[in-house]
Amino acid sequence: MIGPLNILVVDDEANIRKTLSVYLESEGHRVIGVSNFQDALAEASRRSFDLAFVDLRLGTQDGLDLIPALLAATPWLKIIVITAYASIDTAVEAIRRGATDYIPKPFTPAQIGLAVQKAFEMRTLEQRVAALQEDLGRTHPEIDFASSHPAMQQAVDLARQAAPSEATILLRGESGTGKSVLARAIHAWSRRADRPLGVVSCPSFPSELLESELFGHAKGAFTGAVRDFPGRIAACEGGTLFLDEIGDLPLALQPKLLRFVQDKDYERVGDPVPRRADVRLIAATNLDLDRAVKEGRFREDLYYRLAVIPIDIPPLRDRPDDVEALALRLLSFHARANHRAFAGFTEAALRLLRGYTWPGNVRELRNIVERAVILCRAERIGVEFLPSGLQPAESAPKIGDKVSLEKVEEQHIRRVLASAKSLQEAADILGIDQATLWRRRKKYQI
Repeated sequence: MIGPLNILVVDDEANIRKTLSVYLESEGHRVIGVSNFQDALAEASRRSFDLAFVDLRLGTQDGLDLIPALLAATPWLKIIVITAYASIDTAVEAIRRGATDYIPKPFTPAQIGLAVQKAFEMRTLEQRVAALQEDLGRTHPEIDFASSHPAMQQAVDLARQAAPSEATILLRGESGTGKSVLARAIHAWSRRADRPLGVVSCPSFPSELLESELFGHAKGAFTGAVRDFPGRIAACEGGTLFLDEIGDLPLALQPKLLRFVQDKDYERVGDPVPRRADVRLIAATNLDLDRAVKEGRFREDLYYRLAVIPIDIPPLRDRPDDVEALALRLLSFHARANHRAFAGFTEAALRLLRGYTWPGNVRELRNIVERAVILCRAERIGVEFLPSGLQPAESAPKIGDKVSLEKVEEQHIRRVLASAKSLQEAADILGIDQATLWRRRKKYQI
């Protein structure tokens, strides 16, 4: 089934525009009809289209010249040329300039329907290839969210229930708990599963570039903007945009995101033309946004708009019964990825995994298992292939023990991280800033 498409019809004959619009709307699509070159470009600058029907002759203007102009505004647009003056030469030239199909007048509803089907299939294939390429870059295990812990079961059940809706979802949990994996699952369970899923990590971009990444920019908007860039919102038309670590969104950008969440309106950097996009938002954070709101670091109105359906993902230390099953699934995944075969973990290794507090949550467990798979040459993975810092809490050094200050510091940082609700809270408890905490974590491989 073809999901509703945004379709632009460009023809100087009013009856053709009306005929096409009536048929396409009866098939469930959203249609805008215009009669000339200028109006077509104006509409393409305001909103994202999936498909355009373009007449070869638009009064005194040549419809062929409109093809590259439309593609410059929307690179993924599929363009079907329609004309009463069909010839081999014009068909070849239309395809050369970027059209995907060519239909002579008069045409039948069946011809139009087939052309729309072909364009939809082509766009869907492109989106799937892009998604596969993105996934190949991440190569994360396909965690099935099976859990014996009530809070985790509740989180997954709520995610499944909310997925088919259009509601904005806020995933809350410590770093490494699997928020991005759950966000991808929500998209896969939604009605938008066959449309794009975009991912933007808010801390990964400087403030001035994050706005451009989200909303796009016009050529010349700033130094280095050598061409128009549509932005992630436009690229996700009809699909889902996942904003990871939304708590790090700069305060200056928050009103602009609020406008989009409320009205689906936005503007590109350096371009005052208002645009619209049909994109569902999922956000995630490891920060206490209630606290950030009270401290003036996050807008209250944006917070409530994002948290229509908040889902809390419990840390791994709160569900120790899940550790063994998770470790075995991760072992199976990394063994396949490295062309290895294992019978499992030794009982001593499993005891060590179950007794650890997992400040890095599932991400830390995954890294430890991957390292063991690479290093181990035995049938089962034993304690000797697990990091030396993987110590039960009761064996941590005490004040006055004959151990180095570094060892005391490492164990203290691990314990604080395990109990803190966020990295910022851990840094506050330790009396250091987040940058210093990051360096300590790197030093001790936490």
